[in-house]
Amino acid sequence: MRKLRAFAIMAVLLLAAPLALPVPTPSALAIDLKDMIYDPGQLKPVDSTLKVRPGQMAPDFALPSTTGATVRLSDYRGKKNVVLSFVPAAFTPVCSDQWPGYKMARELFEEREAMILGISVDNMPSLHAWAVEMHGLWFPVLSDFYPHGAVARKYGLLRTSGTSERAIVIIDKKGVIRFAKAFDINRRPDLGVIMGELDKLQ
Repeated sequence: MRKLRAFAIMAVLLLAAPLALPVPTPSALAIDLKDMIYDPGQLKPVDSTLKVRPGQMAPDFALPSTTGATVRLSDYRGKKNVVLSFVPAAFTPVCSDQWPGYKMARELFEEREAMILGISVDNMPSLHAWAVEMHGLWFPVLSDFYPHGAVARKYGLLRTSGTSERAIVIIDKKGVIRFAKAFDINRRPDLGVIMGELDKLQ
């Protein structure tokens, strides 16, 4: 009887006490961006036909950004040179290296009165999470998700896979395209090439 009573008391105490499970600390929950990267492997370098060329007016567009605002290309006319940076997909190796590189080179772009507009066909939640993992970017990150790839298609930069090319389009303050190129999707575009093209606008 005493053993039964002791067992009952022990059971009550165990049920009343909080479970002593380990609680993960913030540092234990932290995940490095490199741990979240999906590597698609080697891809066909270019898989589209460019529809825009230097000397023509850049097709206007309006896309939602990760800040919650809608960004129009024409908003920069008369104010800034614009660098459209099309990238294939969030959380992929080259893309996750390219845009943080532009973050470090912010002063170089600003010296040339240039604003970057980062464009991907990813949906907004994915782009928001990616931008957070990159610790924020100084330029707008735009979603060309719906209608899917409409802006990339208009510029001739939508690949048959449904992602965009890794491309750079440079537009002057008048809204005229001065440089347009789809780069090898497997490599980051040379920052020196971009700066050289921007220098031609000065």
